[in-house]
Amino acid sequence: MGASFLQLPSFLGVFLCSCITFCLLPEISHAKDIGITRHYKFDIKLQNVTRLCHTKSIVTVNGQFPGPRIVAREGDRLLIKVVNHVQNNISIHWHGIRQLQSGWADGPAYVTQCPIQTGQSYVYNFTIVGQRGTLFWHAHISWLRSTLYGPLIILPKPNVPYPFQKPYKEVPIIFGEWWNADPEAVISQALKTGGGPNVSDAYTFNGLPGPLYNCSAKDTFKLKVKSNKTYLLRFINAALNDELFFSIANHTLTVVDVDAIYVKPFETNTILITPGQTTNVLLKTKPNFPNASFLMTARPYVTGLGTFDNSTVAGILKYESPSHSAVSIKKLPLLKPTLPPLNDTSFAANFTSKLRSLASPQFPANVPQKVDRHFFFTVGLGTSPCEKSQTCQGPNGTRFAASVNNVSFVTPTTALLQAHFTGQSNGVYSPFFPITPIIPFNYTGNPPNSTMVSNGTKVVVLPFNTSVELVMQDTSILGAESHPLHLHGFNFFVVGQGFGNYDPNKDPANFNLVDPIERNTVGVPSGGWVAIRFLADNPGVWFMHCHLEIHTSWGLKMAWVVLDGKLPNQKLLPPPADLPKC
Repeated sequence: MGASFLQLPSFLGVFLCSCITFCLLPEISHAKDIGITRHYKFDIKLQNVTRLCHTKSIVTVNGQFPGPRIVAREGDRLLIKVVNHVQNNISIHWHGIRQLQSGWADGPAYVTQCPIQTGQSYVYNFTIVGQRGTLFWHAHISWLRSTLYGPLIILPKPNVPYPFQKPYKEVPIIFGEWWNADPEAVISQALKTGGGPNVSDAYTFNGLPGPLYNCSAKDTFKLKVKSNKTYLLRFINAALNDELFFSIANHTLTVVDVDAIYVKPFETNTILITPGQTTNVLLKTKPNFPNASFLMTARPYVTGLGTFDNSTVAGILKYESPSHSAVSIKKLPLLKPTLPPLNDTSFAANFTSKLRSLASPQFPANVPQKVDRHFFFTVGLGTSPCEKSQTCQGPNGTRFAASVNNVSFVTPTTALLQAHFTGQSNGVYSPFFPITPIIPFNYTGNPPNSTMVSNGTKVVVLPFNTSVELVMQDTSILGAESHPLHLHGFNFFVVGQGFGNYDPNKDPANFNLVDPIERNTVGVPSGGWVAIRFLADNPGVWFMHCHLEIHTSWGLKMAWVVLDGKLPNQKLLPPPADLPKC
């Protein structure tokens, strides 16, 4: 299976009209600076798919796995009609889209909307404001994002160049996980027993596990390249539960963008990407035909104590042989990359420290310099008691749980945004989420005697335009672990990070307030902390959660309610007429 390229500048009209039959797109080159409206239709339906010699019926968009690519330009409006033809409830999240004043289109089930029920439909309606780069879309209910995901590529406005060398071609590469079992049964079983979930059977590149798995050689992602060209590779980690290292044998990658934010370019042999993150790199191919092919591989970065899928996905980078050459590709040596050790936290810290915003006049880093509200959140695992009539498979006969400031989030049965908008939040959520841990302890030292979490549907309420500094602290309860935290509705600046316990007296002196990386998902270091700042300039209800799906299922999530401002463009618009009902 070969790669499909994004060919610039005129690829879009051809690609979208020939390959994506559900899409009614005008040729992109006719787009005016004001942006245009693009219509997509997502039919959620079952499709038989075979991987690792195992055929099963999976939930897909339009029968495709992974799902279709959405391509737009900065300034465009998207109208995406999602029609649910399956028995599962469905909702779709447009991961990383700011959703300014359009919180009803954000997608997390029971947060901004009730899910789309069988036989129902909903039109996600939003405009892309001030964003360009690689994002993605995925289901945001239960574990359905294991098969419901795809790239969301935002090109710059017409005639606006990239702040780096124009690539010869562009290729989206989306990392995923494949289960021979039904992931819905996997999480259902884990929640029933209170134990850890069964792990996936393979990782994938664009849905393909590659030749290192049994019965999988034919399902290999192949990237065919020409010598002496520059390619833009758009990486997306859509895996459920694993941060991943990635490398291409004998090639250097230049990182130019993460989470749809341009960065100061730097070279690396390996990238680290957590679930929910994207990374754009430039790949400069060899000046001449190299007489070899090259494996590109990804495998997990693992910090916790739980079981994990300890396998490696591989694809093949192939050079076009010169036309006069009689080289047989079959006989070429296949070179393998070397990836860091599975638990290489020092690589993780070193890699993330290289990420800096471009902070140029055209792409400034508008870091909040003054802070209105300070928050300190612990993030990590814990336990819940087992029901009397049951034997549970969590630690010491309890159930696994996860929490923020020891509050394990209870998903409501009505959507938080609706309750907020209608002023009927009583009995749906409490506005008293703790702003610091209720009982402080030595967060990264010996864990406290009690690891039990509390449960509740609690939110933080922020007035419009509040500048927020949030420190997220990993804990050693049931093992220190890296947690990729994702904030909906905002980008934030990562102003500091470190190992051990955060020190509010010493650590702020080292914060980077000049060119910190701006992103929507950040790894809280294993046994450490991260400090972020953002401006609450987007009215609505915004979910924040760990992007390791099992931790979200266990309750490592909360929400921020941002109140309306005084001006019309600072207010949440009323809900659309077709908003799904619970």
